[in-house]
Amino acid sequence: MRTNYFSASPAGLKAMLDLQSYVHQAEEAGELGNGLLALVYTRVSQINGCAYCIDMHTKDARKAGETEQRLYALSAWRETPFYTPRERAALAWAEANTLIAGNGIDEALHEATREHFSEKGMTDLTLAVCAINAWNRLAISFAAEAGSYQP
Repeated sequence: MRTNYFSASPAGLKAMLDLQSYVHQAEEAGELGNGLLALVYTRVSQINGCAYCIDMHTKDARKAGETEQRLYALSAWRETPFYTPRERAALAWAEANTLIAGNGIDEALHEATREHFSEKGMTDLTLAVCAINAWNRLAISFAAEAGSYQP
């Protein structure tokens, strides 16, 4: 790792960890549970090209019972029958929020996502997408070593 960002900016990383803690609590208590965030985190990390986070979240997903087939097909989720409508809505929302520059979020996507998530659920899902995008940027910027994470 180029820089140990945890020791370089402990207050900044505490804020990141506080957001992650909130998202984890929302995952356990509400609409984001049942492995949904592992898929979202992995997919966002694939888009961003974050090897460290892809390694981390696929390991966590496997430990939680996710199948190899679904993990391998995640980058092509639209072309497979392996994901529920709710998971598809979350993945589409996560992709759009990750690739938001110049694209925005159109009303059709917002409404399609609202069919599966409450306002709080959508907000918490968006916070989770914000968090993983930030973690990806830290890991990529400071060359976190893929493969070193153990669940």
